[in-house]
Amino acid sequence: MRIETLSVFPQMFADPMSLSIIGRARKAGILDFVAHDLRDWTHDNHNTTDDEIYGGGAGQLMKVEPVFEALDELLTSEPACVIFFTPSGIPFDQGMAETLAQQERLIMVCGRYEGFDERVYSRADICISLGDYILTGGELAAMVVTDAVCRLLPGALGDEQSSQDESFSSGLLEYPQYTRPAEYRGMVVPEVLLGGNHRLIQEWRREQSIIKTAQLRPDLLAAAGLTEAEWGRLSALGFDPSQPGKQI
Repeated sequence: MRIETLSVFPQMFADPMSLSIIGRARKAGILDFVAHDLRDWTHDNHNTTDDEIYGGGAGQLMKVEPVFEALDELLTSEPACVIFFTPSGIPFDQGMAETLAQQERLIMVCGRYEGFDERVYSRADICISLGDYILTGGELAAMVVTDAVCRLLPGALGDEQSSQDESFSSGLLEYPQYTRPAEYRGMVVPEVLLGGNHRLIQEWRREQSIIKTAQLRPDLLAAAGLTEAEWGRLSALGFDPSQPGKQI
């Protein structure tokens, strides 16, 4: 897979895209990552990428010409899914990460200042929001999306089961996990995890995922495919499905 970013601060990607899982995926040829400098598509002595806002307003707005010219050139060689980041975009989640991981090429356009001239969004295949808050620039958002997508690429994690067991992969939060020592400061690892019975371990993990989700993210339960018995177990613990915002 090839992931490219287009921003005025391409140097921000140097270390994050060279370390840990992403770095290993790049070395293994699983991921090809390139950070483009938007200023390469400007034509004045100051490499200007922003200008004043028509109608007035605080701050500067990113110009339309450099973005259009950059995408014109970058898309000449092969097609790509073009992504913009905006508070009005579709909320990013695990399902979207899985969809993007099926693409062969992504180009993420990172804004700055007061955002983009509205006309640039005509070039977007998808607009994404990471949440209801404002970042200084889209570079951090692009790093988050790259990380979430990269770990889904075959071979990126080494252990393919890792990505399947993580939170949200089944619609539920991930079950609690432990390592040595089995007892620390009075806190003990659940006995079922020490017994070696894999069927009981899987049953315990499923139950714990459901309970943890009910406690922390009850809004996820409706779409998690729980059985009648599992709903009954939650009800016995005090969870009322008619009040999904109420924690057990």
